[in-house]
Amino acid sequence: MAKGLRMGALGSLAVALGTQFRGVSRAALEKGELVVHVHRDSLFDLMEVLRDDPRFAFQQMMDLCGVDFPERSERFDVVYNLLSVTLNQRCRVITTTDETAPVPSVHRLWPSATWWERECYDLFGVLFSDQPDLRRILTDYGFQGFPLRKDFPLTGYTEVRYDVDRRQVVYEPVKLTQDLRNFDFVSPWEGMLTLPGDEKAHQDRQGIAAGAPGSGRGR
Repeated sequence: MAKGLRMGALGSLAVALGTQFRGVSRAALEKGELVVHVHRDSLFDLMEVLRDDPRFAFQQMMDLCGVDFPERSERFDVVYNLLSVTLNQRCRVITTTDETAPVPSVHRLWPSATWWERECYDLFGVLFSDQPDLRRILTDYGFQGFPLRKDFPLTGYTEVRYDVDRRQVVYEPVKLTQDLRNFDFVSPWEGMLTLPGDEKAHQDRQGIAAGAPGSGRGR
């Protein structure tokens, strides 16, 4: 019963958000969680209401993350996960953007957002307007590209190592230690008694078996 009441309360919030707030394109319950889709130009105003309105009271922004859909014109989803400690409820807010259009920063509402926004910028290249400290946070200085974009190469562009002779960290183009090889994983437990490359050993075993006492061969 308590779960049903909670779902009913979240459903009422979804209706309120979907009908009363400008820029909200969709608000609904998805797998028991409140999910709100909003245009980035209306994001800050919505987030301020979600924090300050006692109906919502989302005092904490738990995290912010990005999702990349390269086939879309606005390829990035920027996802905010909010928590209301007093009402024991959560909300996921999603907005979209591309490589050049900035998303309004929410660091004035939740100061911890600076860390999350820097991470999203570092890994996806998403820009945040009104963010005074928008710089990389996980990758190294001078890193090229954004490693969580789906068009970023798996090997990256450069590799880092410590050069003993120069006594410093150096950046070099990625060099694979060996070419890609195809392996034929044939199992001897699947009816293959002689593995590829093992023909001579197999012949030797056959010769030993042919000369074994009691075999009736080799006489």
